[in-house]
Amino acid sequence: MNRKTYDTYVSILKAELTMATGCTEPIAIAYAGAKVKEVLEEVPDHCTVYCSGNIVKNVMAVTVPNSGGSRGIDTAAMLGIVGGDANATLDVLHAITPEHIDLMKKLIAEGRCSTELVEGVANLYIRIEAVAGENTALVEIKDYHSNITRIEKNGEVLFDAAQTEATGVAAPDKSLLNVRDILTFADEVDLDDVRDVLENQVRCNSAIAEEGLKNNWGAQVGKSILEGEDGYGLVNRARAWAAAGSDARMNGCPMPVVINSGSGNQGITVSMPVYVYAKEYGVDHDKFLRALVVSNLISLHQKRYIGSLSAYCGAVSAGTGAAAGIAYMLGEGYDVICGVISNNINIDGGMVCDGAKSSCAAKIATAVGTGLLSLDMARKGRVFLPGEGLVEDNIEDTIASVGRMGRDGMKSTDVEILKIMLGK
Repeated sequence: MNRKTYDTYVSILKAELTMATGCTEPIAIAYAGAKVKEVLEEVPDHCTVYCSGNIVKNVMAVTVPNSGGSRGIDTAAMLGIVGGDANATLDVLHAITPEHIDLMKKLIAEGRCSTELVEGVANLYIRIEAVAGENTALVEIKDYHSNITRIEKNGEVLFDAAQTEATGVAAPDKSLLNVRDILTFADEVDLDDVRDVLENQVRCNSAIAEEGLKNNWGAQVGKSILEGEDGYGLVNRARAWAAAGSDARMNGCPMPVVINSGSGNQGITVSMPVYVYAKEYGVDHDKFLRALVVSNLISLHQKRYIGSLSAYCGAVSAGTGAAAGIAYMLGEGYDVICGVISNNINIDGGMVCDGAKSSCAAKIATAVGTGLLSLDMARKGRVFLPGEGLVEDNIEDTIASVGRMGRDGMKSTDVEILKIMLGK
């Protein structure tokens, strides 16, 4: 593998596999809130949170962690303002106290925060404008959850990403991702280059999955799978561990997770099925970590076509990545892994995202289950053929075609979902 591709893949994993507490859309709002407070140097008299439709969709029904069970854009923003740690980025709410929660509720009751839906902006867009006495502040986030693109104080621009990108550090070039190189990289990578981020993913995500299985979070999808017929079979254990992490996370569990494609749910989904299979087969730990390299990068490869937020459920990409990682871990090569990917994205590719909430856990279980079905099929040479739906002549074109459907074809679906959720 050439050095440029190798270094890019390492950078992608380090940039993407970061820690977050709670659903990343409300957490991104909390991060913007904490930053506004930092700029103002005091709690504002009033703030207005402007959000794209996809942000609204993913915040409406999910519990904000460390909020005392509260939901909503105003909860996320005000909690970030009164007690958020902007230096912790997406772990912004790690140090919230009961006093912060009480103050947040008091300020919301006083009408100190309002929200507005904005159109014609990026799918992932947040802007908080705040006033404290004669001082004003603005913080804008765009395209991905921790990407602050503009900061103003009293009308003066303190930071503008458009003006500084020429001198800033460029994001890793995901256009270099392809299935063949991902598998080569997994074989050749010096694990010490990526070990820390992968070990952290395993540690955090297995802990929240165990929490989801132990206690009664949300609709308890993970528990329900294990309590069903053949619940403790290997496939169902893989589904349950992934779903249980989402059960806890979507319903306010404050434990941190390591994300993938800006999503904690996707970070759990790419890692926990591989974890369960590694334990079942007694896989060498380093081989397990190489399989996580595959699962993470295959998921990220799909998402680069779709975008951070859309009407296309990200569990599909992550479940596909997990199945590809398991295939690699069990010794399968390029052709079988291509079959796994093509099969699964052409089975589950129409699953819609109707916001972050308890049912995400069930969608994760579905995507993992069909991913493992796709693996069983591919190992027996049973794959969908070019010309059948969105299946193309090669895996890269198939991934791109499904991505186009998710990014462009489902735009009107996204609009209708939001209208329904807002009662319009």
